[in-house]
Amino acid sequence: MPKQTAKDEIILGIDPGTSIMGYGLVHVHGKDLILLQYGVIHLRKYEGHELKLKKIFERVTSLIEDYKPDAVALEAPFYGKNIQSMLKLGRAQGVAMSAALAREIPITEYAPKKVKQSVTGNGNASKEQVAAMLQTLLKFDEIPKLLDATDALAVAVCHHFQKGSQQSGHRSWKSFVTDNPGRVK
Repeated sequence: MPKQTAKDEIILGIDPGTSIMGYGLVHVHGKDLILLQYGVIHLRKYEGHELKLKKIFERVTSLIEDYKPDAVALEAPFYGKNIQSMLKLGRAQGVAMSAALAREIPITEYAPKKVKQSVTGNGNASKEQVAAMLQTLLKFDEIPKLLDATDALAVAVCHHFQKGSQQSGHRSWKSFVTDNPGRVK
């Protein structure tokens, strides 16, 4: 990991879930966006919603302790028809938020369409399109089988493009491409 300077920022992106929760960490180093880590938290193996929430809190806390992010960005739950599922998803998101708030790390929520728009230029992009764009931007070899991980990375990148625009001058993927034509295919 490059040495962090005053202008650097580490962003933890989270794609909340009650079966699988994605996470992704990026390091903003000057104008460079560097992939630190991404993956998923498998929650299906735990019985009971309370135990799942405990595991979410423990894993997010561990990521915070290991990477010391300056910001946490979460994808806001989309509204579904199943009230019970929405309630459980909201709890999962709240537990992840609590882990960050307990360490006084600022949190920001982004709507799924905002994340997709920011990363691909299309608010209706598929998960596969988002993953492919991130693969180009962050230069990783293989797209993971579970796209919850790249969804979480997308939230972190969206946060950089939104909040980080004061630092880098990039408000969207389109402005990044315009300013860095040699860095993308």
